[in-house]
Parts: sequence; structure tokens; C-alpha cells
Amino acid sequence: MVSRNGDFYGGNPVSESMKGKYFHNLDAKGRLIIPAKLRDSIGHKFVITQGFDNCLSAYSQEEWEKFTAKLDGLGNSKKNARMIKMFFRENAYDVEFDSQGRIVIPADLREMAEIVKEVAIVGSGEKIDIWSKENYDELHKQKEFSKEYIMDLLEESDFDF
Repeated sequence: MVSRNGDFYGGNPVSESMKGKYFHNLDAKGRLIIPAKLRDSIGHKFVITQGFDNCLSAYSQEEWEKFTAKLDGLGNSKKNARMIKMFFRENAYDVEFDSQGRIVIPADLREMAEIVKEVAIVGSGEKIDIWSKENYDELHKQKEFSKEYIMDLLEESDFDF
């Protein structure tokens, strides 16, 4: 399959930074349409798992392999390493788009992320984060997400544009 910019994907996902925010509704069968720009970037088949802060994270096959290689680097001898690996892997699902650009979000992941109807889909660089609209809105109300707070963090870290 070819993306809008002419790059091949579908088995060999295009490695492109995913960005933007989109809002859609989950249908009665638990299906969610993913915007075309993000579909082009993540590839036809990808992995979805639990993320942080009550969201789900979706990775292209290529990014999932990189991510799990980092997890494997933690080893198995320490309990914390085993727990971290289990956190991400036990709830990971292989998913693919149907002919209408929708995915089925497994019921247990919907429950974890408190997704009922309204959904926020956010391009987060190497992955897509999928939020319940309510949790997404709550996150954006927090002080830690304010422009002023982010600017202070940038200044403290000597981040230069």
C-alpha cells in the first residue's frame, strides 16, 4: 500500500514523526477511525498497548520492535524489570485497519483507558496516544500542562530551539 506522500507502508511501516490531535467517537462495536495522516505513518498493522496516564499507546511494528528491545535490555533477574516488561507486553495487541480505516480497540484496553464514546487521538512522535476525551481534557487542565510550566521546564533544562 502507498501513503499519500508516495512512501510504501503495510508490512514495512513508514517511520515518520506522528503529530496532531484529532477527536472521534467509538462506534457500538468498539471500532475507532484513525485519521489518514496517522494511518500513513503507523502502517497497516501495528501494536496497541496500555500507556501512561490512562491512555493507550499504538506503535508501528518497527517502533514496537525498538521499544521491546529496550525492554529486553532490562534483563530478567530483577523483579522491577520483570514488572515493567509485563506492564507493556501482557496487554499488547496486534491490530490492523479495516477497509474504512478503523481499528477495534479490545474491551480490556478500553476499560483501562476509560474509553466509552468520545476519543482523543494524539500523534506523539514515535507513537499514537489514544485517550478518552474526558481524561484528555482533564490532563490539559493540570498545572503541569500549562504553557508557563512547560516554559519553566525548558528553561531549567537549557533546551535550545
